[in-house]
Amino acid sequence: MVSVEERYEHLEKTIRGYNISADLTQIRAAYEYAREHHGDQMRRDGSPYITHPINVAQIVAEMRLDSESIIAALLHDCIEDTDSTYEDIAKLFGVTVADIVDGVTKLTRVKYSTMEEEQMENLRKMLFAMSRDIRVILIKIADRLHNMRTMEYQTPAKQKKKAFETMEIYAPIAHRLGLAKMKWELEDLSLKYLDPVAYDEINRKLAQASTEHGQFMSRVQGEISTRLTEAEIPHATVYGRVKHPYSIYRKMYLQEKTMEELYDLFAFRVLVDTVPDCYNVLGVIHDIYKPILGRFKDYIATPKPNMYQSLHTTVIGEEGIPFEVQIRTYDMHAINEYGVAAHWKYKQGIKKEGNEADYEWIRRLLENQEDADAEEFIHSLKVDMFADEVFVFTPRGDVINLPAGATPIDFAYSIHSAIGNTMVGAKVNGRMVGFDYQLHNGDVVEINTSKTAHGPSRDWMNIAKSSEARSKIRQWFKRERREENIAQGRASFENELKHVGLTMSQITAPDVLPSILKRVSFQSLDEMYAAIGYGGLTALKAVNRVRDELLQINRAAALAKAAEEAAAKAAQEAKAAAQQPILPRKVKSEKGIVVEGLSNCLVKFSKCCAPVPGDEIIGFITRGYGVSVHRKDCPNAQPDHHVEANQGRWIKVSWSDDIRESYTTGLEVVCKDRANLLVDISTAVSTCKVNISNLNVHTTADGFAIFHLTISVSDSKQLDQVMRKIHQISSVMKVNRPAG
Repeated sequence: MVSVEERYEHLEKTIRGYNISADLTQIRAAYEYAREHHGDQMRRDGSPYITHPINVAQIVAEMRLDSESIIAALLHDCIEDTDSTYEDIAKLFGVTVADIVDGVTKLTRVKYSTMEEEQMENLRKMLFAMSRDIRVILIKIADRLHNMRTMEYQTPAKQKKKAFETMEIYAPIAHRLGLAKMKWELEDLSLKYLDPVAYDEINRKLAQASTEHGQFMSRVQGEISTRLTEAEIPHATVYGRVKHPYSIYRKMYLQEKTMEELYDLFAFRVLVDTVPDCYNVLGVIHDIYKPILGRFKDYIATPKPNMYQSLHTTVIGEEGIPFEVQIRTYDMHAINEYGVAAHWKYKQGIKKEGNEADYEWIRRLLENQEDADAEEFIHSLKVDMFADEVFVFTPRGDVINLPAGATPIDFAYSIHSAIGNTMVGAKVNGRMVGFDYQLHNGDVVEINTSKTAHGPSRDWMNIAKSSEARSKIRQWFKRERREENIAQGRASFENELKHVGLTMSQITAPDVLPSILKRVSFQSLDEMYAAIGYGGLTALKAVNRVRDELLQINRAAALAKAAEEAAAKAAQEAKAAAQQPILPRKVKSEKGIVVEGLSNCLVKFSKCCAPVPGDEIIGFITRGYGVSVHRKDCPNAQPDHHVEANQGRWIKVSWSDDIRESYTTGLEVVCKDRANLLVDISTAVSTCKVNISNLNVHTTADGFAIFHLTISVSDSKQLDQVMRKIHQISSVMKVNRPAG
């Protein structure tokens, strides 16, 4: 066991290694202050609580931040967990340190009625703190990283909750700030608790192949180093790595690939002094190995939004193994590993201009969000902050954040619906532009409006990039142009009907129309036409639903007579069998089902419980459909449903040896709603080699999403595998088989 004092001495040694001007006296004072105030507090692993602030400070020191950051990291839990106050810290260590500590504290101190509200408000506080001093979020990420490193001592429920929060929030923010090294570790540690089976499997495969991987990387590293020396490229450093477990996990499960099929399982980095040297190294690499077409990316000429710069090329060596080579300068590497921490203005000991302008996006994101509620703020964070974006200005200097490729239409509707609805023109930087002009960062946009404007054009729906603008345009047409919408919607609908060979008379027949309206979810055809007219529904989608419903109606009518005849015959055979003194015997199966005492019997699987091979089952003789097969645990097959009139209609059935390849059944999945949930569930099902034939989802006002899946499986074992896989997905609460 390493003592507390030894941990602190290691911290001081790290600080001396990069910052000779660090204020070690104040840092030692902060350590003593934190140790005294945390006193006898203990962590869950049994260690003194002061070890946590020291470890957080160690991570901050490894990011090479300034003395104030180290001091704030040592004190970051004092206001929250001890009797220390903001005033105490400000008096002893300065207002700046106290502000940073207070900023970190506010992210976790307030309690809320629901977990969702707490998460929303903490995100808001985090971003406001980032806008004032970026060191707040750097220390918070370091704090979360150490907590994830020691998460094994927490309860399973807390492990999953914190891992999900880390994956959803802290890892993306680390990525946005360019903290690649911390992002990878946060993702790997989160995966360990969110999908432990996959995490262990990936690590086991990596461990099994570690010797082989090591030999391959040593050989390639030697080859590259030798050729760079021969090419007289100075000060080149070459090293290799194996892809991180979470990166492997995402590619294996989202792209359905094996580990052997991943192009960049291995990656080599070449660090050089200058940008020209980077391109010289690229030529040497392509001379040694055969490049794979379409796998070259130049992030030096076009950096990523988080400042990442590097040349990427994927090549194949003599062994036929593909691997990636990343080429960058030493300065680029520092930024790529530590992002904002590599050159923030508060860094000491480096005479370099701060790049505060690179982080103006934080302030701009917040300046027009001060009055937004928590839900809107979360939407802005997940849709805008973590995606490509453009920041433009109003004539008064207000900052408006829009998705990349946004137009003056998006800008107008982001100001107010009335501005968009009365817009007649737009100026960008004082010059008139078209409505389809793509805005750029820093543009000053002015919207011209008129009280006599006719409102938005339908073409604007195709020009607008933001969902907010399109939604407001649809609302206007829905409210202001109902008769026009109905006329235009009817014309579009009838035109699509002709394309599929249907007529209006087929749809408006009295025995057909109610089913058609139910299928398209409207009370009348006029309502459907209006929705098509204002853009709430496409004519193609409406006609496809109508066609599907007509096919089902016609199919049902064609089968009705045959089904009734078969059922009558089955009932006669059942009556005859009941009069026989001998025991029932198994006869020829139908759809993999043996009905004891009956042969050539029409069989159908009950939709209320959808049994599959392996389920315990029972049959019920139905009028018009033969024998309906239920699961024995289905509420419709329970004893209280066995009324006296139906006693003779329950019959024994069993699975035969000649079952079919697949059977259709249903699942209900209850989840906490989040982004990419549908993708994750679809991916989980597909990894089990199971097809989804139908999927419906609806969300609730309290933040839940309920999925109804119709899938085809071979038996109950495969179904159990699918249910387990879905249950492992983060935010999934419950997986059920509907019945009754």
